[in-house]
Amino acid sequence: MDITQYLDSTYLKTAEQAGLTEIENALIVKQTIQEAIENNFKLVMIRPEYVKVAREMITISKSKLTIGTVIDFPLGQHNIDYKLNEAQIAIHNGADDLDFVLNYEAFKNGEIDKVKEEVFLGTKLGLENHKIVKWIIEVAALTNHQIIQLSALIKNVVIANFKEKDYESVFVKSSTGFYKTTAGKPNGATPETIKLMLENACPLPVKAAGGVRTYDEAVAMITLGVKRIGTSSAKAIASGKYSENDY
Repeated sequence: MDITQYLDSTYLKTAEQAGLTEIENALIVKQTIQEAIENNFKLVMIRPEYVKVAREMITISKSKLTIGTVIDFPLGQHNIDYKLNEAQIAIHNGADDLDFVLNYEAFKNGEIDKVKEEVFLGTKLGLENHKIVKWIIEVAALTNHQIIQLSALIKNVVIANFKEKDYESVFVKSSTGFYKTTAGKPNGATPETIKLMLENACPLPVKAAGGVRTYDEAVAMITLGVKRIGTSSAKAIASGKYSENDY
């Protein structure tokens, strides 16, 4: 199976998180972009401050690689105006995909109307600008019941407010890859959580992010039904090798 068009090659660490200087970290970002171009991956997923650089590199190389970036990352707890402003800047700089971190803590606190408004306005902005929108629900922070509820909430907001042709452009995404778990529990996608998302987000597509490190794991996710896989191990996965990367 050629899985390159399922892979969102990802690098989202800040220099501080990576233990590097800003210059060293920027070099890794550029290497990630170049690697994605050379390996014909679907998309490169980078932080907003690097979108312009990615657009320039892709234009020069005449590549079909698309650019994704994260919005309100990694906690998702800013208000909707903050999210929309950050997304608008990313659109202006050339992003193709907008991966919003949903305010899952607001959802857990019962602020359902606030979450629905966020999904509606963020999706509206993306679709009006012909972008793909993904909503990161952070499965490691949720119970199985909450995963079911939140996946269904996003689906219901989209179905109620947008056209059927738009459904394929609004994803439910599992994880940021940055959530801190305890006792060695996974902080990304697992087959169990992905099944719950697929069952309750349908007809919206699902992106599995975090924890996919081998070709076989990627194929298993695709077989379940995911349309995208977010991973910092894209090159290793595509070449059939195992990666020790933590996302």
